Amino acid sequence: MVERSCALLADRAVLEVAGEDRCGFLQGLVSNDVERVAPDRALYAAMLTAQGKYLHDFFIAEIDDAFLLDAEAARLADLKRRLGLYRLRAKVTLGENGERYCVAAAFGGDALSLLDLPAEPGAAVPFAGGVAYVDPRLPELGARLLLRRGAGLAPLESLGFAVDDGAAYDRLRLSLGIPDGSRDLAVEKTILLEAGFEELNGVDWQKGCYIGQELTARTKYRGLVKKRLMPVAVEGPLPAPGTPVMLGDQEAGEMRSGRDGLGLALLRLDAVGEASAETPLTAGAARLSPKKPGWAKF
Repeated sequence: MVERSCALLADRAVLEVAGEDRCGFLQGLVSNDVERVAPDRALYAAMLTAQGKYLHDFFIAEIDDAFLLDAEAARLADLKRRLGLYRLRAKVTLGENGERYCVAAAFGGDALSLLDLPAEPGAAVPFAGGVAYVDPRLPELGARLLLRRGAGLAPLESLGFAVDDGAAYDRLRLSLGIPDGSRDLAVEKTILLEAGFEELNGVDWQKGCYIGQELTARTKYRGLVKKRLMPVAVEGPLPAPGTPVMLGDQEAGEMRSGRDGLGLALLRLDAVGEASAETPLTAGAARLSPKKPGWAKF
């Protein structure tokens, strides 16, 4: 079992969506049911192109009558810009909240119970002037937190969490086959269901319309998913993101992020089925062994 640890996620930042129309505003733009967000419930969602391709993914928590979006720091300005295009006359404000909150993860061992959280995706509780919530994608990932920047990880350290530089958390999410934003999801190319968004609680099929819904629904109901993002064990030098994955002389997919002999790769499902000890999947000089995640339904 992974040691009980905590880490600041320096590549994440916070965007605040406030105002009386905030729920209806986001509801028409993102893949999950924003009406379910509450002080005791956080969600995972994505924003798509009109053609149903990935633009951004983020977590949505609520503090003090505002939605706080935990998103990629390097792309936060783009997310704010894209949301702003649809604001029109809605009573909504969009503001970067990095000076007030930082994003952290707490994982391993009895992390959830120490935070008084049940092992239920998205369950949230107030914590140290911010919020702690079970990762809405998978409880095995532990908790995500929005912490007061001035305090940093001190509230978690006081509970007995060891401070990690983020490497252990990255290994955990790779081992579980969980994508990390645009490191693993190609902007304006990835289809959500290829990346496990349905199983990872990032899509609500019962909510009303949102941008990109039609293609996402068609992909599901017509069984059009032919590729999946999968965890792979890497024997040999870790291939760079974007390295083609080969099955013999046929291209079978593409490498995404990786670390310490673990990686994620977008793979053709037929190629995964055909791979063998005699004809393995390879990427550069490395041999890849894919493993279907326990949470996946393909």
